[in-house]
Amino acid sequence: MNSDRIVKKLVLKATRERVWGAISDSGSFGAWFGAEIDGPFVAGKEAVGRIAPTKADPEVARLQEPYRGMPWRVVVEQIEPMMLLSFRWHPYAVDPDHDYSKEPMTLVTFELADAEGGTLLTITESGFDQIPIERRAEAFNANEGGWAHQTKLIEKYLSLGTQI
Repeated sequence: MNSDRIVKKLVLKATRERVWGAISDSGSFGAWFGAEIDGPFVAGKEAVGRIAPTKADPEVARLQEPYRGMPWRVVVEQIEPMMLLSFRWHPYAVDPDHDYSKEPMTLVTFELADAEGGTLLTITESGFDQIPIERRAEAFNANEGGWAHQTKLIEKYLSLGTQI
């Protein structure tokens, strides 16, 4: 097992354009991911908002509810339209009394590729080996489970179409 990176792959039954819209438009991203994001994703800029339960799945929304209103911040690294979106963030930064600003960030990458029956989405989060040892295992395990939920959420979001 690799302790430095989490990789999730899934084929979404949607066009590349729809999947790209779901990950690159900050409003759409927030709707399935579970965040209210103030403004668009722009490469080289920080995107800020707050956790808000997902609109794609009531069960996952209940799991996210205790974190409602907590800051959500990422630094958008790269945007390659229809291919890749990446950002850096502090993984599992949920303790309001902890200052995460001095810690290294992990890199989250969403990559799109054509696949039979839809679009292959590969989500990779890497850089856990740089996280302080006292938080590393907890952050990795929390995000491993979190990305498992998120893959289901984007799938559900895309299947619901414009109903969200």
